[in-house]
Amino acid sequence: MKWGEKGYTTNERTGIRPTLELNGIWGGYTGEGAKTVLPSKAFAKISCRLVPNQDSHTITDLLINHLKKIAPPYVQLNAQLHHGGEPYMTPIDSKGYKAAAKAIEATFGKQPIPVRGGGSIPICSLFEKELGLKIIFMGFGLDSDNLHSPNEKFDLANYYKGIETIPYFHKYFAEV
Repeated sequence: MKWGEKGYTTNERTGIRPTLELNGIWGGYTGEGAKTVLPSKAFAKISCRLVPNQDSHTITDLLINHLKKIAPPYVQLNAQLHHGGEPYMTPIDSKGYKAAAKAIEATFGKQPIPVRGGGSIPICSLFEKELGLKIIFMGFGLDSDNLHSPNEKFDLANYYKGIETIPYFHKYFAEV
């Protein structure tokens, strides 16, 4: 059996496609020790990764309405938006991206390969909307850095390479 959304690679499914994540779930007796009780309430924290052409308010409404529709009649569902952010994608034909690619090549000695990755930086779409700016993401970390995990790290060598790259970016941005 093949898992995941048809027509997309595992890398695409885990990095650039819309997602629904269950971040936390709890209910019943959560204190120390054991209790044999049936919980009267259960809670969950859910998030979604949005992609271009999706709207956080529309997706929130669709998700809550779907959950209410599939909930058994004896279940009372209470759900609300905690916060939302609109998706953003850096165009690789922009002046900024071209300058960043050239700067990374100057520092690392290799052409960068553009990789789409899902994440949540809600301010980016707001900057583009309000200021007309294209955001450029220049990552200097590695997958093995385990971002946002308990054992997150960032190698000093990449930190220094990042510092070395930024002046090149400004130089090439001014030239493009």
